[in-house]
Amino acid sequence: MDIELILKIAGIGVLVTVAYQVLSKSGRDEQAMLVSIGGIIIVLIMLVGELGGLFDKVKSVFGL
Repeated sequence: MDIELILKIAGIGVLVTVAYQVLSKSGRDEQAMLVSIGGIIIVLIMLVGELGGLFDKVKSVFGL
């Protein structure tokens, strides 16, 4: 696991948090919720790609 992936996830978290706070303070709670859901989806897509690579490595180690 790379430190780069952790930093990307942390960066996305910071950006989503700032956008959520700005939208929430301006009274746009629906858009703030959509931003947070979008951030979660982006991070999950990144993790699914990494999990696919992990499963490929496990298959190659055990010869499956």
